Amino acid sequence: MRANKSWREKLERGEPRIVDIPPKMEKRLGRGKMLIPRPLDVDALVRRVGKGKLITQAQLRERLAQDYGVNCACPITTGIFLRIVAEAAEEDLKAGKEEVAPYWRVVQNDGGLNPKFPGGVEAQAARLRGEGHEIQHIGRKARVVNFQSSLQEL
Repeated sequence: MRANKSWREKLERGEPRIVDIPPKMEKRLGRGKMLIPRPLDVDALVRRVGKGKLITQAQLRERLAQDYGVNCACPITTGIFLRIVAEAAEEDLKAGKEEVAPYWRVVQNDGGLNPKFPGGVEAQAARLRGEGHEIQHIGRKARVVNFQSSLQEL
């Protein structure tokens, strides 16, 4: 029996759950219901982002919440599942698949790049430059210049 699951196996597991927003998160998220999405929900939304376009992590959470009719989507699990989507996409590319979830088109809410994506900020920056985006480096951080003009509605 194998100890570690592939990223693809991690992507394909789990069911969405709707829970009350935990008291510790109410100050930031308010009261109401929160979605704990499944990785495939995140994957499906990321696959909708067109070449040369971007979405923010906040847009991703907002759309997930809207689709399930709740107040918000959990920022923690959504972020973890976005990483799983990215790693599964890289796994699929190495296996010869051509169509993968374009995770590199998801930026932080301020246009910043995600250091937890495969290959880090530099790999994401290279892919985004290849799609026509300008990247600004400030110290260790990088962000897409004028990212708002490239945002796609979900």
